[in-house]
Amino acid sequence: MKAMIFAAGLGTRLKPLTDNTPKALIPVNGKPMLEHVILKLKDAGFHQIVINIHHLGQQIIDFLETNNHFGLQIHISDERDYLLDTGGGIKHAAQFLQGDEPFLVHNVDILSDIDLRALYEHHVETHPLATLLVSKRKTSRYLLFNKENRLCGWRNRETGEIKSFYPYFDPEQYDEYAFSGIHVLSPQIFDWMEEWTGKFSIINFYLSICARTNIHAHAAENLRLIDVGKPETLAMAEEWMKGNLKKDK
Repeated sequence: MKAMIFAAGLGTRLKPLTDNTPKALIPVNGKPMLEHVILKLKDAGFHQIVINIHHLGQQIIDFLETNNHFGLQIHISDERDYLLDTGGGIKHAAQFLQGDEPFLVHNVDILSDIDLRALYEHHVETHPLATLLVSKRKTSRYLLFNKENRLCGWRNRETGEIKSFYPYFDPEQYDEYAFSGIHVLSPQIFDWMEEWTGKFSIINFYLSICARTNIHAHAAENLRLIDVGKPETLAMAEEWMKGNLKKDK
């Protein structure tokens, strides 16, 4: 099983912590975010992982080598010359992700209690082009899905901006979900990306093709998820991880 971890972000919301340390290596309860995600993927059965790097990327390479790649086959997708955003980052890593099996994509700054193996197997069973883990979490930006859980649009609640390739699109007719930063993609995704080049957002890409193929929502009930992208959520993540450790003892 293959997975990709997005670890190339600049971490601007976590400054000054990220001035001299890549966001992926900021510790949460004594372990870098990257280590938490790698170990969660390993526990779920993922044995091949590709990690993209940009800001202070050599530190990530050194960290992986110091830890013997955690006993996994880990590849580096190097974006140090030019940051490619989420869609461009996936396409840039195609040489590691292409093949016959789906692959999972996970943001490095997301900590959750989702069963990654179950999410992957759900995708294999239902066989959409992509399965997006979503929840009813409060946010400003929402993905909009129809009653069959197919992606149809996007809305920013703060600005009122709406995106959809469906004509006469009425966002009130769709279910709103917050995207988790975790998704499973079928390898055919690269055929759909053929005309996309350079830097592009995976969400904009999904929105551009969702009227022609199935971009599917997997709505997790009672999902516990923390986006560790800001100082206040970093503190929340620390408390959550300490609480989980106490439960495990």
